Amino acid sequence: MKLNVSSETGRLRGVIVHTPGHEVSLVNPELKDELLFDDIVFEEDARREHLDMLDIFRAAMPPEGKIYEITDLFLECFHMDQQEARAFFIEELIRRYPQGNLHTVKEELLSMPPDELLRFAIEGITTHKDLVLNPTPNLLFTRDLAAVVNDSILLSRPAKAARIREFLLMEMLVRYHPLFSELKANILTISEQETIEGGDVLVASGDLVLIGMSERTSFSGLMTAAEGLLNRGVTQVLAIDIPKQRSSMHLDTIFTFASNDECLVFPPAITERERNVVKLNSENGSIRAEIKSSLKDALEECMGHSFTFINCGGNSRTNQFREQWTDGANVFALAPGVIVGYERNTNTFNALKEHGYEVINQFDFIEEYRDRPFNPGSKKIAIGFEGNELCRGRGGARCMTLPISRES
Repeated sequence: MKLNVSSETGRLRGVIVHTPGHEVSLVNPELKDELLFDDIVFEEDARREHLDMLDIFRAAMPPEGKIYEITDLFLECFHMDQQEARAFFIEELIRRYPQGNLHTVKEELLSMPPDELLRFAIEGITTHKDLVLNPTPNLLFTRDLAAVVNDSILLSRPAKAARIREFLLMEMLVRYHPLFSELKANILTISEQETIEGGDVLVASGDLVLIGMSERTSFSGLMTAAEGLLNRGVTQVLAIDIPKQRSSMHLDTIFTFASNDECLVFPPAITERERNVVKLNSENGSIRAEIKSSLKDALEECMGHSFTFINCGGNSRTNQFREQWTDGANVFALAPGVIVGYERNTNTFNALKEHGYEVINQFDFIEEYRDRPFNPGSKKIAIGFEGNELCRGRGGARCMTLPISRES
């Protein structure tokens, strides 16, 4: 599979996900805040909801499309014939967790069976009584780990210590798993003093990338990433200053693309803000910055066509805040004008319907295309799926997906 992402809405061909496992059951009320969860999650229901979402993907993707479970990729890297990958992860784990004194059990980690090492990496527990770490429940949100932009991959750096282990695992994959072999020469990184997370990186086109300066992405991380992208074929970056708060932790919690010319937005943080967007481009080896009046104006100028912004929650202020909280603005495009999101955000779906989308639930969509190919383009479709447990982790459909291949 050729790895390349040059838009947010090109038809999905390859995506990395993580169906929640036992690690979410290891989050207790005393740990939840430290582990960045607002509530505890019921594992069985969360798994069912996630697997239902993946069934939608399978029905909508082309025959050659592929869904990769990230833990399967990790396990392949941990096998004994991948000693270099295993050694990389363990060395970095020891270095980034000095308080854990993991150097004392380095040899045990190097010789641990692959499935046990994977369990330790995800759940934080092994048969070794002295080897215990916190679980990694946020692995559910694979989007934050990296971003494929054209034929490059930007590796994230976490803002919160609770997510360090996930990001080390992702770096191991990119550097050592054969799936990423064609991108190894095009890895973009930032320093350990900076932060950037994939939820803040939106690929509007092969020429334009949006990066949010958020609670999780620092100014220096944004600028370093922008410089790297501008040196790798991207011609313009829009840097967007967004509220630094839990409810809008990433740009994609308040803004996502639904089609080539439509976006879902949370008005208080997008359309009601002015002069919070800076256009960056490279001129003679230097970055030139230009303040723009609004995100909509900047996007239309850079893309050369008009955009329609559709309100998450509709026109009611209360509904906008309620449905943004349950990820109404965080939809994921399977193709241009074919999106998935939590069905509980009924006012958002009603707004989409008013803009010409056919609203359909997960079961009807899967049944309709179970035995015949889905050919996007004839109509716009908004597919709702259950996410009453998944949304407790504070992330929607886009958060739970890391696209690695889309049609141009």
